[in-house]
Amino acid sequence: MLAPLARITDATRTAARGSLSHRIRLEGRQDEFRELADVFDGMLARLEAHVAEQQRFAANASHELRTPLAITRTLLDVARDDPSREGSELDERLRVVNARAIDLTEALLLLSRSDQRSFARDDVDLSLIAEEATETLLPLAEKHDVVMETSGDITPTTGSHALLLQLTTNLLHNAIVHNLPESGTVRVSTAVGPEDAVLTVENTGEKLSPHVVSTLTEPFQRGTERVRSDHVGVGLGLAIAKSITQAHDGTLSLTPRADGGLRVTVRLPATARQIP
Repeated sequence: MLAPLARITDATRTAARGSLSHRIRLEGRQDEFRELADVFDGMLARLEAHVAEQQRFAANASHELRTPLAITRTLLDVARDDPSREGSELDERLRVVNARAIDLTEALLLLSRSDQRSFARDDVDLSLIAEEATETLLPLAEKHDVVMETSGDITPTTGSHALLLQLTTNLLHNAIVHNLPESGTVRVSTAVGPEDAVLTVENTGEKLSPHVVSTLTEPFQRGTERVRSDHVGVGLGLAIAKSITQAHDGTLSLTPRADGGLRVTVRLPATARQIP
């Protein structure tokens, strides 16, 4: 009778030593011991996947930070060694590189904040948040010859207005900069179902394979090479959107459109409470 418990105990000790790849895989009848072992195996699998994801994130973050910081150091060295230098293009390049490093740092901090779920929750309306994000990014859309379309009724949910606005802004920004070279379209819609509030953002653009789409929410991953030099972001937009969605107990799914482009669907718990 105690043999299954001994196996579970040994597996616990193994995990405590830092080995998350071990599994109990208890055989036999479906009793309390079998259920406990299966739950423990599932927990180990989730922990192992989470640790692996964090390790990839740390490696990618280090790589991405190294380049702008090295460029900044080189530019500073050049400026220091030129006593006759006046304000020039070099200064502007320095400001651009420095701004990119700041943007990346702020994005990493936001990602950390959403992962920790350290925020207050209020009643919000996704349709109003979508309108606010659309208005903010309208100049960028016009600059890139992208038409933005919005639709949807009141869509109540609960969460952080600031974080949900950041989520929506990131999705719209991504849809704009990864669009057709001209005459592109971004469609934003909200809807409420029996159990969830839904935000959908889809855009025209290049055709994407399911494999590429499956990697887009990983930090610093991009579906295509950006050809524009402005407003390119830091490769964390969709990763932050996914993190914010999960922190609000929701799900984010990406689907390639048959004609090209991407459809992003965010599902959050719906609330019947009135939005003030």
